[in-house]
Amino acid sequence: MVGTTLSAAEKQQLITRNLQETLGEDKLQKVLQERDLKIYWGTATTGKPHVAYFVPMSKIADFLKAGCEVTILFADLHAYLDNMKAPWSLLELRTQYYEQVIKAMLSSIGVPLDKLKFVKGSDYQLSKEYTLDVYKLSSLVTIHDAKKAGAEVVKQVEYPLLSGLLYPGLQGLDEEYLKVDAQFGGVDQRKIFTFSEKYLPQLGYEKRIHFMNPMVPGLAGGKMSSSEEDSKIDLLDSPANVKKKLKKAFCEPGNIADNGLLSFVKHVLFSLFKDGEGFEIHRAADNGGDITFLVYEELEQYYADNKLHPGDLKASVEKYINRLLDPIRKAFEKPELQKLTAAAYPAPGKVKANAAPAAAAAADEDAPHRLDIRVGKVIEVARHPDADTLYVLKIDLAEEKPRTIISGLVKFVTVEELEQRLVAVLCNLKPSKMRGILSEGMVLCTSNADHTVVEPILVPATATPGSRLAFEGYSGTPDDQLNPKKKIWEKLSVDFKTNAAGVAVWKDNFLLTPDGEQLTSKLANCAIK
Repeated sequence: MVGTTLSAAEKQQLITRNLQETLGEDKLQKVLQERDLKIYWGTATTGKPHVAYFVPMSKIADFLKAGCEVTILFADLHAYLDNMKAPWSLLELRTQYYEQVIKAMLSSIGVPLDKLKFVKGSDYQLSKEYTLDVYKLSSLVTIHDAKKAGAEVVKQVEYPLLSGLLYPGLQGLDEEYLKVDAQFGGVDQRKIFTFSEKYLPQLGYEKRIHFMNPMVPGLAGGKMSSSEEDSKIDLLDSPANVKKKLKKAFCEPGNIADNGLLSFVKHVLFSLFKDGEGFEIHRAADNGGDITFLVYEELEQYYADNKLHPGDLKASVEKYINRLLDPIRKAFEKPELQKLTAAAYPAPGKVKANAAPAAAAAADEDAPHRLDIRVGKVIEVARHPDADTLYVLKIDLAEEKPRTIISGLVKFVTVEELEQRLVAVLCNLKPSKMRGILSEGMVLCTSNADHTVVEPILVPATATPGSRLAFEGYSGTPDDQLNPKKKIWEKLSVDFKTNAAGVAVWKDNFLLTPDGEQLTSKLANCAIK
């Protein structure tokens, strides 16, 4: 049954099935009485798409069956604005990767690509008209509203960048510039959608309809995320890796509330099944024998009643996932797509000399090996003559002479606690005067959220002054001096913190001494500055 043969009510049922929420149902009914709906779905080109992307893909298939005009937006600028999840030098490569892999996904589930329109955000978001609307919007939106709108989508950090506040406004303007009736996304986008409904009319633009998918639990329970390796199955994972990840997947007997496997079956597989096709379980006769479920709710109840073993559910899901992934793996066997994958997602700190220029530049921009962090020993502490909150420290870094470093620790650490203490020093910042005295580095410290507790990170007593500290998994030579105009420290420090155990990490990679010892703090889950 194709869109042109369906009634308005049938189209609405197909458009809204399996959604968690729809904002603007009255308008939806009105549009469908007159013509087919125009919808867009956008994806920021950041981490590699994973199997959870089949959830919006299968919904896009529903839209097309209902006769909708569908636009897929590759939101490259959004990827950069969201705390630079995609560095500028990688934007184009990652956009190309997303386009190739999403087209392969759609082909895998039988969606005709000629029915879709593909658009790259930077193709129109840098235009004079769009830029002027961004400025107009910035004169209307409060910081509170911008921050609230992006709370579930934009990466939350202790010191948010202005770019993250622009993100929701741009997503709202996309609805107008793509000339659509509706936007589709996950329920985590709800605050951005209500933000758009509030502010677009203030620019003289029409309020749009918003469709929201539920968030699919990851394999470990909770949201499936590109940044959490064990929570997702990559679209190019081998069958062996699929089996390995499913084996570790959270799948408690009888638990249907936080079960990523059941959610995948409901929102992907059952929406793709043809009439008369169902979810097949193959098992030994002693365990109940083979069974096919034509309705998802029956499968869910069967599992809730403990009639289906988690191992049998995993084995069946594995079969269907591999069936979906096989055409994608096949497409990416092409040398040019393998090369694109390697360039768009270079291994951290392992870019080869002959790698694509953009990949090499991005690795340099991203990698924390650019930071020259060394062990120092405080040999002299004095109060700054012109600033009550600052210490003037003399720190031995095994150089020709001690360095002078200004530190704002007066309110938090006593002179006695600092004297002869080992500290971690960022040595390649550009020297700058602080109240008339030149500071030649920065003592790295942790602080709690309200900055009532600040302390230098703890260096193992066995460490030697002057020895260089490195992040696990990263190699390379630090910059002689970090270029302040390129904001390298500001970008890298976003992911420099202590973990739940109070260990210093950059994106979960430990900061280590040459002997492999970790640096720690009494403050857990706190930023390091």
